[in-house]
Amino acid sequence: MVFLSKKQIGMVSTVLMIVTFILYRIEGYNYISITLMLIITLIAGFNVFKKAFSALRYKIVSIDALVTIAVIGAIFIGEYWEAAAVVYLFMIGDYLESKTIEKTRNSIELLLHQQPSTARKIEDGKYVIVDAEEIQVGEHVVVFSGEKIPVDGTIIKGSASINQASINGESLPQDVYENDFVYATSVVESGYVVIVTVKEVDDTMFSRIIKLVEEAQDKKAKRQKLLERFSQYYTPAVILLAIIMVLVTKDINLSLTLLVIACPGALVISTPVSIVAGIGNGAKHGVLFKGGETVESLNKVDVVAFDKTGTLTIGKPKVMDYVSFSEVDALYLAAVGESYSQHPIALAIIEYANKTYPTIKQADDTEIFHGKGLRFEYEGSSYFLGNERLMKENNISLTKVEEKLHYYQKRKSSVVLLSDHQEILGLFAIEDQVREDSKQLIEQLKRRGIKTVMLTGDNHAIASAIATELNIDEIHSQLLPQDKADVIEKLQQKSVVAMVGDGVNDALALTIADVGIAMGQVGSDVAMESADVVLVNDDVSKISYALSLSKAIVKNMNINIIFAMIVVSFLLMGVIVKTVNLSLGMLVHELSVLLVIIHATTLLRFNVRSKV
Repeated sequence: MVFLSKKQIGMVSTVLMIVTFILYRIEGYNYISITLMLIITLIAGFNVFKKAFSALRYKIVSIDALVTIAVIGAIFIGEYWEAAAVVYLFMIGDYLESKTIEKTRNSIELLLHQQPSTARKIEDGKYVIVDAEEIQVGEHVVVFSGEKIPVDGTIIKGSASINQASINGESLPQDVYENDFVYATSVVESGYVVIVTVKEVDDTMFSRIIKLVEEAQDKKAKRQKLLERFSQYYTPAVILLAIIMVLVTKDINLSLTLLVIACPGALVISTPVSIVAGIGNGAKHGVLFKGGETVESLNKVDVVAFDKTGTLTIGKPKVMDYVSFSEVDALYLAAVGESYSQHPIALAIIEYANKTYPTIKQADDTEIFHGKGLRFEYEGSSYFLGNERLMKENNISLTKVEEKLHYYQKRKSSVVLLSDHQEILGLFAIEDQVREDSKQLIEQLKRRGIKTVMLTGDNHAIASAIATELNIDEIHSQLLPQDKADVIEKLQQKSVVAMVGDGVNDALALTIADVGIAMGQVGSDVAMESADVVLVNDDVSKISYALSLSKAIVKNMNINIIFAMIVVSFLLMGVIVKTVNLSLGMLVHELSVLLVIIHATTLLRFNVRSKV
């Protein structure tokens, strides 16, 4: 059975089980039905038997061992159907559990793909393309527009607008100049820079993120299953009880019946079947859980930490205000000036202008000033479009816009000014937008008694404005990925923490948190693979639904477990006092499994108003 996967074993066993059940009910035991039952026992039980003997080598008596003894006992006393049924039910439970708890490992591979594989090194005044891993500390690397920075280092020449979303999660580019520090995997959107390497590729900030994510995932994967802890006591106790019965009653059939009846089929399947049903419900509503452990952890969450950009906010700059200071149509002119640019702020201005002007002409000539803006020609006139620095360098008076500038600077909006060679013609205030459903979610979390925290790479003023608008309890700003992880670990000292994020820079925090929740549509693949829960439609209000669903799933599991334990207890008592024989015991046993499954399927109809 080594050559068959768990899924294949399950499919083959199920088909054989159906055929055998029909034959058994029609004709009872005969050579064909017995042969099929033994084949099912071998196929479905191979991995169970293997794990049982492996555990015994280390002096561990697991539930796998109990199942193995029960199956051997059932065959010994001629109850072949019971042997096949016991091992089949156990195999199904084990399969469902492994499918729901198994954590994906693809996030590491996805992170590796984010790293530049080559670098343009300056050697003897020439550019030489080399493997990024070959770059040593102190060497000079040049990066042009559209390329990823391959190393952590300090700029010694040039200036550029770079996107550091992979590190700080912020979608708005940052202007960098000589002596500024930049991180590997940041993208140069315009301009160029020459960097002196300060860290080898294996020691960059991004490489450290990869290592830490891998370590954190390994730590999570080593948590013991509740069922395994239970088996440490239950299995030896049942085996000991069976031995005592043999010694006292001299009735080996009774002892073997005890072992078969004691095999906790309903108990084994009680947890995974609830989880599978609950996960199915979540998927139908756009909430993807990655395992049973996630569901249980989410039920205990009392702190939810949020990344800002792309999570609480849309992550796309938008013109929030436009002011004209002249009879000239500054809106149309600004869109003309940005017509060649793919800069996010330029696209925001064009999008805003398109509401009024569906068709916009292109500038006759454009000159870019990195980190400042641009100059463009249109219909024989020259204009400047950019920040205050560009205006001051070209002696454009800012007197008429001082009041507006002060207001928007206080809000920490990005301000773009349009001027001719004499005066300011227009002003654009550009900001990220708060998601419409963010405020509703924060209110819902507060009603649940859950504390809310914002973790962002943005500056404190912007973070504070967003947090105030949403009524968030705690703010941590200007954070790098490791800083976010540190805050999560500090919160975990007193609380069970969920982290909500959408970017590569959130991957470590998502993995460190007790529950990582990623935005599906706008989120990076790395964030989604690192997270425990994925919101398929980027609807953050679904977090409240996920919390309610996790509570319902855990409640459903607990009821199943209690019911299964009561059934097993009564069956054991019945065997001991000789009022329950093997056939009756197996009937009750199988009915209890069926009831557990039926109860679990009520989760498929769960909604926020339902009472499960």
